Amino acid sequence: MSSLPLLAALPTERVTRPTVRRALMAAVATCVFALGLASCGGGTAQVEAFVPLRLITLGDDMSAFTAEGKKFAVNGFAADGTTPDCNAQPIWTQVVAKAYSFGFAECPVGTGEQKARSRATAGARVADLKTQVQAQVAAGGFADKDLVTVMIGTNDIRDLYLQSKTAAAPSKDALLEAARERGIEIARQVNALVDLGAKVIVATIPDVGLSPWGIAQGTEGAALLNELTAALNGRIRVNILNDGRFVGLVLGDELSQTAARVPAAYSLTDATTAACTVAPPACTTATLAANATADGWLWADTTWLATGGHRQLGALAEARARLNPF
Repeated sequence: MSSLPLLAALPTERVTRPTVRRALMAAVATCVFALGLASCGGGTAQVEAFVPLRLITLGDDMSAFTAEGKKFAVNGFAADGTTPDCNAQPIWTQVVAKAYSFGFAECPVGTGEQKARSRATAGARVADLKTQVQAQVAAGGFADKDLVTVMIGTNDIRDLYLQSKTAAAPSKDALLEAARERGIEIARQVNALVDLGAKVIVATIPDVGLSPWGIAQGTEGAALLNELTAALNGRIRVNILNDGRFVGLVLGDELSQTAARVPAAYSLTDATTAACTVAPPACTTATLAANATADGWLWADTTWLATGGHRQLGALAEARARLNPF
């Protein structure tokens, strides 16, 4: 879903406070009328471009590096085809970082100061997000020129689904409520980041029911995973601070759903099967299935995105960072 422009027609010079106030009021009125928007704050135009001084990434396997710079996606090589190059097949947070010429300590760009910091960890659940936020607070905190990305919840959805397969399985309603509670907690931490001074890009998780793992659960299993994903993502969307000056929303679930229906819309060849023959982070462009490509496949393994998915998600996140009135 697209968002509406805010102040896009105003010149950057001689913008008075009354003029800004009138434009904001008009935008809010339009936003109230257009209730179908994903976020009235997301995707609005800036009076002055926001240029972050740091990027801090929070979340799970989708945003994590190993100490050696490997990613839980498809890893690549330098031009010689044999030397590992962690920048060759970027994950979505690297796409955002590259827009500002930032590198990560685990995956440097150049030899100077690396202005991107990943606190995401493989295997993280929603309950770990607060710990990641607190770790950054203990290390010096956040500033108004910090851009923070948040994406987490896929491991939680898998956990909840697997509970449905146990002898003492909770009811479907209980599982859906647990997913909603996790979405509320993600939103709570996003809003806490705003209170701490950061500007935040939060991404909803891809539809787990459409992942190769989800498809393998059969029609009923995939349908339950669809519902669990929607329950978590829905609570993120309605509970985050709906103000584009502080939070930008990226719809990872809609990306996966559209790609599943029309992969060519994202220059993808395959949006249902795994590209890798070995599990990430060991997966590289040299260990892909026959005919699979890192850029042409949506999924790297049965759960996590390949380069093609990451590039699309990263482009959406970069657009939010550049266009939101941070």
